[in-house]
Amino acid sequence: MEILYVLIPVSVLLVLAILAVLGWSVHSGQFEDIEQEGLRILQDEQKDKSKVEVHQK
Repeated sequence: MEILYVLIPVSVLLVLAILAVLGWSVHSGQFEDIEQEGLRILQDEQKDKSKVEVHQK
């Protein structure tokens, strides 16, 4: 029963830390354009191939 005196404050601090990190990430724009990140991978691959072709000529 005495462990609850430790676990409850620790869990509250953990929740507050998670909320702080989530708030920071939303405020800094981490979730602004999620779709673009998936497309960026494909676009970079095409750009890299064109750079390799230029160097091979």
